[in-house]
Amino acid sequence: MPIVRSRPPCLPVLPSRAACLALCLALVAATAVADDRTGEQIYRATCVRCHGGHGEGSADAKRALAGDKSIDQLAKVVADTMPEDDPGTCTGDDARKVAAYVYDAFYSRAARERNRPARIELARLTVRQYRNAVADLLGTFRSPGVWDAERGLRGEYFDAREFHTRVIDRRDPVVRFDFGENTPDPPKFKGHDFTIRWSGSVLAPDTGEYEFVVRSEHALRLYVNDTRKPLIDAWVKSGNDTVFRAPIRLLGGRAYPVRLEFSKAKQGVDDSKDKKAKAPAVKASIALGWKPPHRAEEVIPERNLSPVRMPETYVVETPFPPDDRSVGYERGTSVSKAWDQAVTDAAIETAGYVVARLRELSGAPDEGSDRVTRLKAFCTKFAERAFRRPLSDEQVRLHVERQFQKAKDPETAVKRVVLLVLKSPEFLYHEVRVGQPDPYEVASRLSLGLWDSLPDPPLLAAAAAGKLATRAQVAEQAERMVGDLRTRSKVRDFLLQWLRVDQVPDLSKDPRLFPGFDAAIASDLRTSLELTLDDLVWSEASDFRQLLLGASYFVNGRLAKFYGIDLPADAPFTKVTEKERAGLLTHPYLMATFAYTASSSPIHRGVFIARGVLGRALRTPPIAVAPLAPDLHAGLTTRQRITLQTSPSACQACHSMINPLGFPLEQFDAVGRFRTKERDRPVDASGAYQALSGETVTFRGARDYAEFLARSEETHTAFVEQIFHYLVKQPVRAFGPDALPGLRRAFESNGFNIRKLLVEILATSALAPREVKPQIASKSGA
Repeated sequence: MPIVRSRPPCLPVLPSRAACLALCLALVAATAVADDRTGEQIYRATCVRCHGGHGEGSADAKRALAGDKSIDQLAKVVADTMPEDDPGTCTGDDARKVAAYVYDAFYSRAARERNRPARIELARLTVRQYRNAVADLLGTFRSPGVWDAERGLRGEYFDAREFHTRVIDRRDPVVRFDFGENTPDPPKFKGHDFTIRWSGSVLAPDTGEYEFVVRSEHALRLYVNDTRKPLIDAWVKSGNDTVFRAPIRLLGGRAYPVRLEFSKAKQGVDDSKDKKAKAPAVKASIALGWKPPHRAEEVIPERNLSPVRMPETYVVETPFPPDDRSVGYERGTSVSKAWDQAVTDAAIETAGYVVARLRELSGAPDEGSDRVTRLKAFCTKFAERAFRRPLSDEQVRLHVERQFQKAKDPETAVKRVVLLVLKSPEFLYHEVRVGQPDPYEVASRLSLGLWDSLPDPPLLAAAAAGKLATRAQVAEQAERMVGDLRTRSKVRDFLLQWLRVDQVPDLSKDPRLFPGFDAAIASDLRTSLELTLDDLVWSEASDFRQLLLGASYFVNGRLAKFYGIDLPADAPFTKVTEKERAGLLTHPYLMATFAYTASSSPIHRGVFIARGVLGRALRTPPIAVAPLAPDLHAGLTTRQRITLQTSPSACQACHSMINPLGFPLEQFDAVGRFRTKERDRPVDASGAYQALSGETVTFRGARDYAEFLARSEETHTAFVEQIFHYLVKQPVRAFGPDALPGLRRAFESNGFNIRKLLVEILATSALAPREVKPQIASKSGA
């Protein structure tokens, strides 16, 4: 039997020298092929699964690629964090190749504009625009009021229980009186009984539900925005109630008629503990307060009162579904069944209001041979103002004449007209026509941009006279409109959104660490922020940079005590200066908002600066991570804990920018008080930022930080873009490639004046042509 020699199983078969050479050449060739791959080839091999073929994101991992990083910044993110299932495998030249491809293909602003050019979209009225438009539509049939510089309410004091013998006529800054057992002015009153009537107007700073509160032991009636029906009626008292409350919805930026009637008689609430004892002398006190939306109760302050009586304002009560804010600002680019139903319900509600006040609004008497003629004229004017332009003969026949022919009586005809007009596309939609806007469309763009409402008579008159044809003519009208209360309200709403506090946060804090910080302090801080905004924006300079650099803000006695400022305990809101403050960035309200209940939050503050102030795009965190509890790391400062928590490479794609933007504000604790130490260690308030230009800027502390932001072109551009979107509710790119840089240059040349920027934005947008066919998305059942 022959012997068979076999190789040991553990030894490989060695190839020949020729085979080795061929294998080496193949490996070299393969490597050369890999090195020669383009950025697109690398992207398609390693990135498509998560990010999609064109950066749109996949069904499983919706990570659309769009942002503002430079190619170098993108390359670093790719090298550090991509691919997500195997980070660190695409580095060096490959990372830069894929970053350059992504940037040029679909990531950068220029690529997005090339791939999907922006356009001026057909739009419906937003909820805010609808409510304001209907309010002003009916308001044009009432005498206008003027909100002048005088504040407080007119107080008329009458001797005895009837409004007959007036002995005092004066202006009272607020209604908060404790007369005790006396009369307001004993020498002028014959007995102990007296009556007071306070009248004028109250300015609502925000849109929403207000709760009016009157406190008194005696008879009272309160009228708000209705001169006939009291909001609170305690004229005939029963029981010992001394606090009376009632809610009412008001639109922000408008003044409403108010009247408070008070009668002090011999009878009053017996608040003595011993009911069997001799009846005490009758005492009298009264206070008029309110609880604004998301605020604590307060006496209505003098700044919100006027002795001038304003006309009533119609406020639609019908609830609406919220508008789309997915792009960062409210817009009316989609229609749903819920919205259509709300529009129908609101039209029915408005028609009922009009018919109930038909004589007042139309001027037509209840009887008379010309009543129908005058009602037709009223309806024609109603439709013209709603449609924001004169009616054609066909529109008059359809919307007015035909309704009066079909109706059984004039009141029903008016109701039909109101319903038809308020459901008409001519009222509900704008940006309908293609091409150069006509004068009435220019007028609508101006009024919607600055007021979220309809053009007023002067604006319509300018349109009719052909005086809205040039940029100078548009700017002239915009300058007139900027001083209106409605513009002030809209600008303040924008600034609160810019500061990311438009949705009122819960500012509860740990009472063990921050005793005394309660709902009243939080409410006062909100008021302080809004007063500071108004003071800066409506000053003569209106300098945007002072929003970031100013060291002054408003405090009252309650805030002064909590923040260690020397003011009397009952001091009204007063401007104070603290050298440690750096504009709104360090306002106690913002510092408390962007913080946890027990500690500051560099992450929240850094995100606010990145997104809001610098306008940078940030990815949504891939997973929700709870903050590290301070008690678990008692030896670490907040900065050290944040650094530890965000150290993984998956976090650094965003936190390498977020953290250094939040750290310079670490000298302000969770309630916005200045500090130099945390846990007995000096606070490290240094930070850094890599600008879009590639330059890395470092700063130490809030003042240094604010000075960088105030002079940063990125900050200026982001502010201009955001306020443009808020006013116009269209993408700024739709108005041409030079619209945004041109507005930024104008902003700079005008000394960063915010009011002048408003005029520039409307002068730029109002005359722009609309070159595409109208389209509007529909979401059935939404």
